[in-house]
Amino acid sequence: MSPPRPLTRASIFAQAWPIMLGQASVPLVGIVDTAVIGRTGDAVALAGVALGATVISLVFWTFGFLRMGMTGLTAQAEGTGNRAEVEALLLRALALGFALGLLLLALSWPIREAALGVMSGTAPINAEAGGYMQGRFLGAPAALAVYAVNGWLLGLGRTRQALVLQVVMNMANAGLDIGFVWGMGMGAFGVGLGTACAEVIALLLGVVLVGRVAGASVRAMVHRTPRALLVDRERLARLFAVNRDIMLRTIALLLLFAWFANAGARQGAEVLAANHVLMQFVSFAAFVLDAFAFTAEERVGSAIGQHDRARFLRAIRLTGEFSFASAALLSLAILLAGGLLVDLLTTDAGVRATARQFLPFAALVPLLGTPSWLLDGVFIGATRGTALRNAGVMATLGYVAIDLMLRPMGNHGVWLALLASYLLRAGGLGLYFPRLLKDVESAA
Repeated sequence: MSPPRPLTRASIFAQAWPIMLGQASVPLVGIVDTAVIGRTGDAVALAGVALGATVISLVFWTFGFLRMGMTGLTAQAEGTGNRAEVEALLLRALALGFALGLLLLALSWPIREAALGVMSGTAPINAEAGGYMQGRFLGAPAALAVYAVNGWLLGLGRTRQALVLQVVMNMANAGLDIGFVWGMGMGAFGVGLGTACAEVIALLLGVVLVGRVAGASVRAMVHRTPRALLVDRERLARLFAVNRDIMLRTIALLLLFAWFANAGARQGAEVLAANHVLMQFVSFAAFVLDAFAFTAEERVGSAIGQHDRARFLRAIRLTGEFSFASAALLSLAILLAGGLLVDLLTTDAGVRATARQFLPFAALVPLLGTPSWLLDGVFIGATRGTALRNAGVMATLGYVAIDLMLRPMGNHGVWLALLASYLLRAGGLGLYFPRLLKDVESAA
């Protein structure tokens, strides 16, 4: 077993900053997508991309366990010094991700029609959303396989390789979207197709990066990994148990955000488009702050693998310090610069005015969301799927109840319910923390 790495503020920041840059580039692509469509002045097209992106997020991130479950399991296997299991985890997840992606592609038409049938978009909005989704589904196998690669790299603390993978994918995404929409006039379908092509590029690059980290190609890993280990019943059962719970948790949270988007759609294209613009700021903040949550995943998983209670608590404290300080800065930045950014993202006067009206709500999200995001990282690193599932489901149910009660308040109620959902998630996970700490202490 290799000696534990230093656990200091400097080492935490050194591990987190590449993730921060990579994660920041993810919502920047969403911002580019929004600007590419938004600056055409077509609020319906922008609303269609917003609705389609919500559905795709719901469908694709249903399988987000391929990233989240992989990080915790890989970190724990690395913490115990089991390199054979580290490689086997990657091979299992790659095979599972690609197979699930092919299934999504095969079922893309009924999924698209069923999803749009239950949303509250108008016929023109649904037409734009359908085009966007058609393009995105073409990249499903690559997208899900990339989830596995990214989770594996983060589980090993290889954040610089994960940064390269993320930045290349997102730069390709932004460039292809601009080319397809402005250059070729492909509209919402072009935005979706650009993302799909970028995901294929990312998978090819990911295979190369994995080979460099492992010191062998994926093909060589397949040949040198014993078949008995790949299909070991106990390990597969644990993989599916963790992934099942994380999948249910992810579905619950994605339904929450789909409900949020649909709440805007009920109020018309202008409100839906304005909420989508503001959610770009929320996404940017969440992805940046996830750098410290991802770092917590790896550090917590490694500490648990080493049965080290002191390192477990120190990892939480140090990542928490960075998380809350960064959240305060991001909230202030959204509040001060948000109006200017809204004007850059859309030329529609009505969308601009509506987005500016609700900007303070978006500015509050980083502060209120940080406890839930950090605790997500802690429990993912600990592979406590049951706690994640239960907290996610209860938060979603509580959010829906609050949203229904606040409907007379219009879009103000929509945003208040969203803010409450972050507190519900953090509270739910907080209830499970004493048990987690007790288990770590008993294993030490």
